[in-house]
Amino acid sequence: MTDGPLIVQSDKTLLLEVDHPQAARARAAIAPFAELERAPEHVHTYRVTPLALWNARAAGHDAEQVVDALVSFSRYAVPQPLLMDVVDTMGRFGRLQLVKSPVHGLTLVSNDRAVLVEIMRNKKVAPMLGARVDDDTVIVHASERGRLKQILLKVGWPAEDLAGYVDGEAHAIALDENGWELRDYQQLAAESFWAGGSGVVVLPCGAGKTMVGAAAMATAQATTLILVTNTVAGRQWKRELIARTSLTEEEIGEYSGERKEIRPVTIATYQVMTRKSKGEYRNLDLFDSRDWGLIIYDEVHLLPAPVFRMTADLQSRRRLGLTATLVREDGREGDVFSLIGPKRYDAPWKDIEAQGWIAPAECIEVRVTLTDNERLEYAVAEPEEKYKLCSTAHTKINVVKSILKNHKDSQTLIIGAYLDQLDELGEALDAPVIKGSTKNKEREVLFAQFRTGEIQTLVVSKVANFSIDLPEASVAVQVSGTFGSRQEEAQRLGRLLRPKADGGQAHFYSVVSRDTVDADYAAHRQRFLAEQGYAYRITDADDLLGPTVG
Repeated sequence: MTDGPLIVQSDKTLLLEVDHPQAARARAAIAPFAELERAPEHVHTYRVTPLALWNARAAGHDAEQVVDALVSFSRYAVPQPLLMDVVDTMGRFGRLQLVKSPVHGLTLVSNDRAVLVEIMRNKKVAPMLGARVDDDTVIVHASERGRLKQILLKVGWPAEDLAGYVDGEAHAIALDENGWELRDYQQLAAESFWAGGSGVVVLPCGAGKTMVGAAAMATAQATTLILVTNTVAGRQWKRELIARTSLTEEEIGEYSGERKEIRPVTIATYQVMTRKSKGEYRNLDLFDSRDWGLIIYDEVHLLPAPVFRMTADLQSRRRLGLTATLVREDGREGDVFSLIGPKRYDAPWKDIEAQGWIAPAECIEVRVTLTDNERLEYAVAEPEEKYKLCSTAHTKINVVKSILKNHKDSQTLIIGAYLDQLDELGEALDAPVIKGSTKNKEREVLFAQFRTGEIQTLVVSKVANFSIDLPEASVAVQVSGTFGSRQEEAQRLGRLLRPKADGGQAHFYSVVSRDTVDADYAAHRQRFLAEQGYAYRITDADDLLGPTVG
């Protein structure tokens, strides 16, 4: 027995003692292969999952490293069956390989004949396969490359895709490093992606994921399709590419609800790609409109189902997913793994912070006590109404005012999910409100005024969760969210992480109604950030309000 910070249990859960001096090192060691499940004050619970182990394997970690991390930091002897299961699970990745044969085209090759026989007898797999070439090789219908990987992952035999990629239509792209250069981790992320051919790069918000995309484009030297969350984000990508690469405005097209330009580099929104006309996704034809050499999926954790389906047919194209978190509340992380590719690079948020590339942040949960009337209304509400009632409680408005008073010289975002609440806050704070119905032109004007300091406080809906560059924001106050969404919490904190001109700290407040589902969802939302090493300080609203705020 040692005095390690970790307790490894036979049900594949890991208990990490947060206050232990070695906790940070242990967290970094287990992060590639374990997922955080619960993060209360003193002991965090992780779980070792097959998908996390396969992602670790694809990223170059082997079973020996995983076992060593568990044994090195464990306080007690690690259960032998768990170690065996880690070795066996990681050993499943790559026993099946997709390989391009000069004679037979796409083939599935196995170094374990029994596994090949097993999956050939699977009713879902069999229709995707053609003739058997020899004992260890079977032909795969070329159009089924993506769907086959999806099914094989689900049956526990994830295939390693070594079938290669087409180069696509050539187009000259160079980085214009005049006055700037790629950071070491951006260079490493781009190289890791290119070595694998497809996959996902995970970097904190504010760490320059766009530059990783630009570096990949400069390596590909090919036409590129970039998919983004909204038009404002798309135009931000365009500005960055024009400023940081040899690309000109004429070479970059916008494919959105407002414009339909197809150029050597085309930036399209997920919304326009998934818009239906007469029951059909007509804009999905954009995927076939050019011989794309590279497809970039910004905020890949938000990929909608129709784009997943189209991506299944694009397996011969190089695909780069960019995100701050691979967490998906719909449980489709496996589809990201099989259709976009495994995680190729993942930089812990605190590592990037320590290098000075993102701002340090303080996370504070402010607990509010509902009034007697609000509590009674909540008590008799139907279950589906309870969250909206407690998260939009009028009592929160004075708390928000108090926070703003404490940060009166700071650029502040007020973030929420319910439009009535946001309108009420906008009126109470005399601040502009940006929501889904706000026209793109008006959004861009307001964001620009916020960047210059002309506007000090902005009230924003979930439209500002993603890909909006507001480096001056140093305070965010979250009043309501999309239930218990971990990735939304990460993205909202991310709005604050651009380094500040004065080197100052960012402050992220979450205003939560105590003794309600609002508090339950808040605990779930905080899990991903706790995994990254952010500790929430809990304070009572009364301590903030004081006698002068009414």
